[in-house]
Amino acid sequence: MKIGDADVTALSWTVNCSILLTDIPLLERPRAARDAGFDAVEFWWPFAEAVPGDREVDGFVRAVRDAGVTLTGLNFAAGDMPSGDRGLLSDPARSAEFVDNIDVTVGIGAQLGTRGFNALYGNRVEGTDPVAQDEIASANLARAGRAAAEIGAVVLVEPVSGAPAYPLLTASDAVAVLDRVRDEHGVDSLRLLADLYHLAVNGDDVDGVIDRFADRVGHVQIADAPGRGAPGTGELPLTAQLERLARAGYTGRIGLEYKAAEADPFAWLPLDQRAATTV
Repeated sequence: MKIGDADVTALSWTVNCSILLTDIPLLERPRAARDAGFDAVEFWWPFAEAVPGDREVDGFVRAVRDAGVTLTGLNFAAGDMPSGDRGLLSDPARSAEFVDNIDVTVGIGAQLGTRGFNALYGNRVEGTDPVAQDEIASANLARAGRAAAEIGAVVLVEPVSGAPAYPLLTASDAVAVLDRVRDEHGVDSLRLLADLYHLAVNGDDVDGVIDRFADRVGHVQIADAPGRGAPGTGELPLTAQLERLARAGYTGRIGLEYKAAEADPFAWLPLDQRAATTV
């Protein structure tokens, strides 16, 4: 992948430490990202429980602070993702667990200056009315959105691939959720998480998404396809898409959320382009 255009290099990066740097302990990854030249990280939910103990939370916050990086993004608790869970907020049996997780997640963000919280929508539950699930999801996203807005942050809603029971596959699916939460609950602090890999794998028109929804995008993540590898290992026109995003006015971070196959997972990106000159 060629990173040479001025518009692209003006964008800022953040390392997803839940999928990258996994050969070292989780609490050491923020410093490893810093040592690799980056100044920002993001995480999926980093704890086994939706409401971890204070000691665990304090240890995580301290690891990020001591590394001298910004925590730009954090997922709400999403269940057991290796086993196939993709969120709690639309599951009637786990809705209360998500609600309890809101204060913990946003509380971490308040300490670390985090401005984006990814709320995975959740799978369809066999035997449960999808209409009821969507009603619960809308109410829970409104709760999360209100909490995030109190610290100047947004909640992100993401289409994902590779999860057959997950109902949000396209950007339009996610934006419809944003609109519903705004219209039904008066909460407008939700944004689209545009993961260019997931959108492409699901067959969405990525250029069309950028043109149509650039003003609704709260965060962008990238990986190449096929394989979900580093930029340049697949066939996606990521450079052109990032240029298009920049022209559309997106100046936020680009989350590096790919699977590393080489000893240096960041070899594709020159060292002098890894830390932001502006945020």
